[in-house]
Amino acid sequence: MTELQASLSMLSNGGLMSYFFKGVAFTVMIAVLAIVIGFVFGSVLALLRNYCTRGPQRILKWVAIAYIEIFRNTPLMLWMFICLVSFPVPSIPIAWAEAIALSTTEVQLLFKSIVALVLFTSSVMAEIIRGGLNSVDKGQFEAGYSQGFTFVQVLLYIVLPQTIRAIVPTMLSQIITTIKDTSYIANIAYIEFLGRVFRMIQLAPMYTGQPTQNVSDVFVLCGLACAIYFAINFAISILVRSLQKRQKTVRVAYAAE
Repeated sequence: MTELQASLSMLSNGGLMSYFFKGVAFTVMIAVLAIVIGFVFGSVLALLRNYCTRGPQRILKWVAIAYIEIFRNTPLMLWMFICLVSFPVPSIPIAWAEAIALSTTEVQLLFKSIVALVLFTSSVMAEIIRGGLNSVDKGQFEAGYSQGFTFVQVLLYIVLPQTIRAIVPTMLSQIITTIKDTSYIANIAYIEFLGRVFRMIQLAPMYTGQPTQNVSDVFVLCGLACAIYFAINFAISILVRSLQKRQKTVRVAYAAE
């Protein structure tokens, strides 16, 4: 058996592929949590930065600015290690860890990694959302006030829906970036997909029957990682674009009526 054939034989190992796809599941879970929480927290930060401009509320604006600029202009890896070393973790019941096939230590590392990713992602989301808010014409507020809406109602029913539509392309880019950013966790734990790929590259001789690790092992396993990351992100791109196209079609049909 040639070195390449031995390396390719790993892809037919059911246990190994199951190990990889559990890593893919963790990657998706981490990304979803980071995106959802980051979007909610980022929305709050963007609103504070944009609209807390008078009186004592200005302190909230400056807090939001400080948070956004600090996290957005420093490396994600830095915050990964800061959270790894210093962020407190609640006690994790062993049953919870066993339910997702991780040790309690791995669950704690997973928790800290998600916190770091949320802290970083929310700062980027905040600037994306703030750009969307600024794209909405100021006259929308006057129009809302003329209909008897309060400031909060104008935001909820008029400004934020337009903001979300405006930021979809940029948000899609950030979603894809966040999915790729989960790979930073591979530097501190073998939990998510890329970390498991790196682990199996180290252990490749156990599965290939070769005396040593070969270059072909790296190409095969990293090629698998590239293919899976591409498939996930490309599928998200197609889904979002199809939703945008459908939304546009609905708006055109509504305008025609």
